[in-house]
Amino acid sequence: MKYKRLSKEQLEELHQEFINFLATQSITAEEWKTLKTEKPEVAEEEIDVFSDLIWEGVLSKVEYLENISERHMHLFHLTEKEMKLLSVKVMNPEIDLRTKVGFDWFKRNFQSDFVEYLTASKAYGEDKNVDKFELVKQGAVITKGDLYKWFDQIME
Repeated sequence: MKYKRLSKEQLEELHQEFINFLATQSITAEEWKTLKTEKPEVAEEEIDVFSDLIWEGVLSKVEYLENISERHMHLFHLTEKEMKLLSVKVMNPEIDLRTKVGFDWFKRNFQSDFVEYLTASKAYGEDKNVDKFELVKQGAVITKGDLYKWFDQIME
């Protein structure tokens, strides 16, 4: 498996897509029921292949990721050729960027000495979607990039 199996909830959300996927494999509803009971390992493989297809489609379209922790923000812009990073570190131990109070403090104090910034970029490895997935595995979430774009403007 290249990525990660979709959760039960994700598979339920993608129920119709999974049915269509099985149809492309020439597996009928009746055959699927039989597979699940008589050859569960084959059924598991089909779910894994479907999961990889979904991840591949999602990751190929992702442009922005965010990973926000108590005192750090890692904002990624995933361009065609490289991953760009805007990193923010808050040195006020009383602030938690994951809370409204903490984030409001940050918006008021983003230019203070209590906030450090770092920018970096990195070329993709052999498979850019695998690189993107590594960021997701580390806790990054897919976004529209509003925060990254805001920072990009204020840093110019």
